[in-house]
Amino acid sequence: MDSGYILEFQGISKSFVGVQALKDISFGVKKGEVHALLGENGAGKSTLMKILSGAYSKDTGKILIDGREVNIRHTKDSEKLGISIIYQELNLIPEMSVAENIFLERQPKKAGFLDWKKMNKDAVEVLKRIDMNISPKVLISTLSVAQRQMIEIAKAISLNARIVIMDEPTSALTEGETKKLFQVIGNLKEQGITMIYISHRMDEVFEICDSYTVMRDGTFISSGSIRDVNLDKIIEYMVGRPMSQVFPEKKNKIGDVIMQVQDLHNDKEVRGITFDLRKGEVLGFAGLVGAGRSETLKAVFGSDKKAKGTVLINGKKASIHSPKDAIHHGLGFLPEDRKGEGLVTELSVMDNVVMAKPENAMVKGFFSAKRAKELCRRYIKDLMIKTPSETQTAKYLSGGNQQKVVLAKWLNCGPEIIILDEPTRGIDVNAKMEIYNMITDLAAQGKSIILISSEMQEIIGLCDRVNVMFEGKIAGVLMKEELTQEKIMHYATGGNQNE
Repeated sequence: MDSGYILEFQGISKSFVGVQALKDISFGVKKGEVHALLGENGAGKSTLMKILSGAYSKDTGKILIDGREVNIRHTKDSEKLGISIIYQELNLIPEMSVAENIFLERQPKKAGFLDWKKMNKDAVEVLKRIDMNISPKVLISTLSVAQRQMIEIAKAISLNARIVIMDEPTSALTEGETKKLFQVIGNLKEQGITMIYISHRMDEVFEICDSYTVMRDGTFISSGSIRDVNLDKIIEYMVGRPMSQVFPEKKNKIGDVIMQVQDLHNDKEVRGITFDLRKGEVLGFAGLVGAGRSETLKAVFGSDKKAKGTVLINGKKASIHSPKDAIHHGLGFLPEDRKGEGLVTELSVMDNVVMAKPENAMVKGFFSAKRAKELCRRYIKDLMIKTPSETQTAKYLSGGNQQKVVLAKWLNCGPEIIILDEPTRGIDVNAKMEIYNMITDLAAQGKSIILISSEMQEIIGLCDRVNVMFEGKIAGVLMKEELTQEKIMHYATGGNQNE
């Protein structure tokens, strides 16, 4: 009997030096669907996909393609079966052209020489299938991240892939680039290509996926149609407890106004912003992408040199023209781009923690490695940073632990006001919950938090009050008891302008 599955896993298990990475994984993926593979970091998703792609061998179990058992021992085996995987870290050669990358190690030849004409022509045909109008002769190094992502997809299509695995494909894309990718995924689906979509972004999963499988701790938890579940149920499957337990109980006491911002503006995105922040408060900034949320808080922090306006700290005017000034006035800023702006990934955890205020690691006027280690170890313990030691290079940590290192860096500066810009972007559900606990604990300690987030659940679950922005202005202010997704979206889409 035809199950309708193009791909089936039956009882797949895998161990590494006595550690069980996968245990009896069984589920199927139907032809021509977009199938979400979900689970927090360490759930076993990558291990399973590496078995499918031939990078790892399974210990037990069967893989079936079109109902027939197949033996995948090498990446070439998976390619022959029409399986292609696009990793988060793109696997392209920057110094080569688009066409060369698409047909790498398969370049057409004529009389023993590379047939450039045919290769470029074939590349154009492949690019047409994903609606990409670009010269096959341009170098990969000249392309944006989104364009490189498309070249990886083109490469998969050129291999006549029937099953394409996409691992966090939108992690480095803008909103517009993500929409373009979704259009391409829709086109591939119409062509009968099956996709396995791995992402931490639940809004994307519900937008483009047809079905799902959730894994947890190397085991199968649930599979089904995406229409039969909601976000709360998916998160419950992923973390093993209900959504109602994801956000910690609030223990903060809101005090007097600690900061006032008056008539803040810049040349473009920020247009006359006025708001206040209270001691111990979690103040949210919500709104659609492009509303000016990040730009507003960067202006407050002194990152935007063009910004004009007045900032008062504890009732006194604060002259903030640079991040250094902001730090002096007790502000910290955890940026949206943690790798590009928050961390120096090639340095150690310790170096990152002490860099914003190295004088905290000084003894008698000299930098003390011993003191720096003591400081760093305290933050590793307090923030539960998972790292072999304080000397570990930051780039080798998971996204959630990198985020904790950035937070430790700012806590080392002793700020009273902490601005968090998309603090949980690109990290798994369990790491998100740890960040939520930290935000709640910091507010309970009397720290004032400004939270910028595109995730409605975070805004509703964490904030005491929310400024909703639309086109560079605060369109509405909502108190904790008023917070609903509908009211936030009403202001975020300019609804107040019609009132």
